[in-house]
Amino acid sequence: MRSGYAAALVLSTLLACPARAEPVAAPSAPNNAASAAAAAAAQAQSAASKSAATKLAPPAEPVQPPVAPAPPASSVDETPAEPGSTADAPPPQAAVRPAASDNAAQAAPAAKSAPASPAATAGPAAQAAAPEAAKAKLIAAKTLFGAAKNAAPLAARAIGTYARGCLAGAKPLAVDGPTWQAMRLSRNRTWGHPDLIAMLERFAGEVKQDGWPGLLVGDISQPRGGPMLTGHASHQLGLDADIWFTPMPDHRMTKKERETLAATSMLASDSLSVDPKVWTDSRVKIIKRVASYPQVERVLVHPAIKKALCEAGGTDRAWLNKVRPYWGHFYHFHVRIGCPEGSVGCKPQAPVPGEDGCGKELDDWFQLLTRKPKPRPPGEPKIVVKPSKPKPPVTLDDLPAECRTVLATGSDIKLPPPAAVASTPAKAKPHAKATATAAKAPAAPKPAAAKPAAAKTAPKPAEKKAPPTKAAAAKTVEKIKKE
Repeated sequence: MRSGYAAALVLSTLLACPARAEPVAAPSAPNNAASAAAAAAAQAQSAASKSAATKLAPPAEPVQPPVAPAPPASSVDETPAEPGSTADAPPPQAAVRPAASDNAAQAAPAAKSAPASPAATAGPAAQAAAPEAAKAKLIAAKTLFGAAKNAAPLAARAIGTYARGCLAGAKPLAVDGPTWQAMRLSRNRTWGHPDLIAMLERFAGEVKQDGWPGLLVGDISQPRGGPMLTGHASHQLGLDADIWFTPMPDHRMTKKERETLAATSMLASDSLSVDPKVWTDSRVKIIKRVASYPQVERVLVHPAIKKALCEAGGTDRAWLNKVRPYWGHFYHFHVRIGCPEGSVGCKPQAPVPGEDGCGKELDDWFQLLTRKPKPRPPGEPKIVVKPSKPKPPVTLDDLPAECRTVLATGSDIKLPPPAAVASTPAKAKPHAKATATAAKAPAAPKPAAAKPAAAKTAPKPAEKKAPPTKAAAAKTVEKIKKE
């Protein structure tokens, strides 16, 4: 009886009471202290990282405006825009090349500080002289080439590219010829490769057959080529020449007239077509003539003039592919010849396309000229863009190495030392005894790499036990009965 009562009591207790999770053993006091210290260190490191990131992160840049439209892909290899035209006249708005935004991404500063420069670790005198030395290294190449007054007494040779090079053995175009007159004499840009000068003299002598009285010749190149102080990005090899659309007058002009005479624009008031009052068939003929010369590779004109030439081309259109549309070039046309024989180092441009250029390419240009900027949505704040830093000037070290010889030969122009010599300090040679001692000395043992501490794992929480079933409870009762 007593045994049956106990079994019944156990059975009722097991079925009535829910199973409880066993309490998780709390870690010992040392473990609690270590965990707290690790957590505090992690929080401190996170705070330090956030603070460092805040200091190193660059300030938020203002939103950049949309990039100005680029020329069509087929015209990318043409001459860069020339800020100052030969005629010194303000071009119409639609004919001006849009100024492209400088969207070059700036590299984010590194978290680790860069090693100190020699100037930073030098003494006060050296630190004071460092800025002056840096300025001396950045003498613009245009300053050096603009100072040359005569040609380099070397064999005639065009060196480099049309927009980054120089000219040896240049020949000047005579100021006055039977059928030409040189303009803007104060610039001293009547110099060119002998092949170009010979071509210009021939061209001037043949234009009378086209009803043209004679040529007004603008900029060709400087005495030794190279970058110019103002104006063109090209004209550096003595292979480019600007010819005015204004005909030569019937008298020899004075120096003052050649400096002040304004050229005539060929564009109408819409800047998208030629003005029929000034655009004549004789201008079509002289462009066709010069483009037909085998040594001429390109003739650059405004897109509106290219369109007029396409319309007047007739059935003989082989010359039209050399006539290339480009920004500006409505007061003058730009004639370019290829690299002459013997000009080792002269880098030619890619050949012009085989088609006449009067189709899709010209349509793309007119889409650029007529594109209107998107209006700003109402209520949108005006975007203020910080002016970008001016680009460093093109230096003599940016040009072919032979250009240094071109400037130095037969000239008293003081040239800056090459960048490799000016910026690399001379290395001190170690003493012979010190070198021998260092060779005999045994190499220092490498410190043993510290083994990473084993990570302490937190104790797993105990699993909850499921409540006993009736069958299990019955077995327990039978066991108690047997006892």
